[in-house]
Amino acid sequence: MKKSDKRNKQEQKKFNRKMQMKLAVLFIVIMLALIGLSVRLTYINAESGDKYTKQVLSQQQYDSQSIPFRRGDITDVKGTILATSEKVYNVILDCKVVNSDEKYIQPTISALTSCFELNESDLQGILNEKKDSRYVILLKKLSYEEIQTFIQMQDEIDEKTKEKKNPYIKGVWFEDEYLRTYPYGSLASSLLGFTVSGNVGNWGIEQYYNDQLNGVDGREYGYLNDDSELERTIKAATDGNTVVTTIDATVQGIVEKHIAAFNEEYRGSYREDDDGSKNTSVIIANPNDGSIIAMASSSNHFDLNNPRDLSVYYSEEDIAAMDDETKLNNLNQIWKNSCITDTYEPGSTAKPFTVASAIDSGKITGNETYTCNGFLNVGGWDIGCNATHGTVTVEQALMKSCNVALMHIALTEGKEVFTKYQSIFNIGKKTGIDLPGEASGIIYSLENMGQTDLATNAFGQNFNVTMIQMVSAFSSIINGGYYYKPHVASKILDSKGATVSTVEPVLLKQTISKSTSDKLKQYLYKTVCDQAGTGKTARVEGYEMGGKTGTAEKQNRDKINYVVSFLGYVPQDDPQVVIYVVIDEPNVEKQSNSIYAQKVAKGILEEILPYLNIFPTQAVEKTEQSTQTTQEASQTSESTTQEQSEQEQTTQENIEESSTSENAALPYQLGDLNEDDSDNEQN
Repeated sequence: MKKSDKRNKQEQKKFNRKMQMKLAVLFIVIMLALIGLSVRLTYINAESGDKYTKQVLSQQQYDSQSIPFRRGDITDVKGTILATSEKVYNVILDCKVVNSDEKYIQPTISALTSCFELNESDLQGILNEKKDSRYVILLKKLSYEEIQTFIQMQDEIDEKTKEKKNPYIKGVWFEDEYLRTYPYGSLASSLLGFTVSGNVGNWGIEQYYNDQLNGVDGREYGYLNDDSELERTIKAATDGNTVVTTIDATVQGIVEKHIAAFNEEYRGSYREDDDGSKNTSVIIANPNDGSIIAMASSSNHFDLNNPRDLSVYYSEEDIAAMDDETKLNNLNQIWKNSCITDTYEPGSTAKPFTVASAIDSGKITGNETYTCNGFLNVGGWDIGCNATHGTVTVEQALMKSCNVALMHIALTEGKEVFTKYQSIFNIGKKTGIDLPGEASGIIYSLENMGQTDLATNAFGQNFNVTMIQMVSAFSSIINGGYYYKPHVASKILDSKGATVSTVEPVLLKQTISKSTSDKLKQYLYKTVCDQAGTGKTARVEGYEMGGKTGTAEKQNRDKINYVVSFLGYVPQDDPQVVIYVVIDEPNVEKQSNSIYAQKVAKGILEEILPYLNIFPTQAVEKTEQSTQTTQEASQTSESTTQEQSEQEQTTQENIEESSTSENAALPYQLGDLNEDDSDNEQN
């Protein structure tokens, strides 16, 4: 028995030693595994911690939301804010949090109804129907003032207990958003454009500089812990840049005021219930760098804060009858910028280009004289003038706007030179202005231009331009021959106000020599400042200035509908401002009178010149001519038109209309092509 016990004890010891060794090995293995796992976890956390943390959070009460960037401002040249983005707030209800405890429901509903005038039964219905929803939008785009009362109620502290007075208001939070606003409403509406779907620019600067104005959204990652507290990680948003424009808000306002005044003065004057014109447009520019100071059109004037409002232009009955496609088409006609999108025949404002190209090419010297008998036969067509001017010099041809003299000049230079200089002046081409929707125009090619086409093109008929083309080309005529790319932006600033980039003037080419420019300036000066000039009504007392008038007869050449215009500059010795006024179908019985455009130009210049620190160089003199009324001008027009009609000869009737493609001729008849400025001629 003793031997057996001894043997058992020995075997037990052997077993214990083996077990201890096994346990030791197992312990070591486990420790090594734990150490390896710890090392691996440390490595994973260092390399991919954020990634896996977010995956874990996504399986909990995880929430991820975008932090909106703030779209950059648009300002005028002096920093006046024309477009900005204001922070607004959406009221968000987290139904799951509110429903997590019965004691949260009524206090939260009561707070919402008292602060936001929401319906209690509606809120109760939302909580019942969307019990587990974490995101229900109750209200959108509220100002801070509108949510302030709720925030104060939610966070109010009891002075005695130092605890919240309303601890059971839960599950309501405010989502930041930005609302695009325009402090001046309709000011520069077609220039600025507006935004849709939050931060997508539509028309104007908003569209062209959309990428600069937009930033990058940030992101907020977080989850709700057991105490319903939000733990979060935030990646901040990058705000958009600010676009500083070349526009002067004061000048823009003056321009729009005079456009509105003209349309109001002549509203219903001839066509009942119609505005003072089909469209009145104005551009003010700096001829020395291509910067646009102001740009406006009466038909493209709308409230930027409510751009889809058609009631300004259409009756309720008309709007009700429109389908969605018609509404959109009509809105696009309002939203566009007709100063760059619409083409038209320029009329006699194109005559300076004809004279400049002939002189600059050496085809004429400027000392020639021409005889005007009231018409000129070209290619079998008797093409009329606005009067019988007799013998005129080149200078007088522009002063009196003589079609016959201009046709002689164009025929002398020939179509090769004429079309070459049209290209040099960028006529029929896009200028590249930093605005969307620019049109190119319609001109003849060298191959398709006949003698009659050349003759009518000489005085601005049978080809189409845009206003911005005319302003840019005319600026080169009066600034020494330098053609600058037009632009509406001056610099880009980041969200902190630091300059990102500056828009420098871009000199594209020299159109004519300085000597040619000097001659044209003298001719244009006489056109405005000489009493025999057709543009004398536009002259601002005390200022030496120049310019050219225009009256283009519209299709179907029926002597009824006209586009009248004035294109001028101030001051004479060193032009600082170019002004172009175009009135499409003024609402008067006799439209063929550029005096309407001249009056608008004069009214604008009288206000903006002192503001721009451009002061008179002559003593102001009161003259009968300077106070000539529209009625007197109309009487002169009637007598001149009668004289013209007596001189006209019958020509072929029923001219077949040709194609309106770029190289196709446009139909015209004897004497119907241009009656430019007959109202202001002195014979």
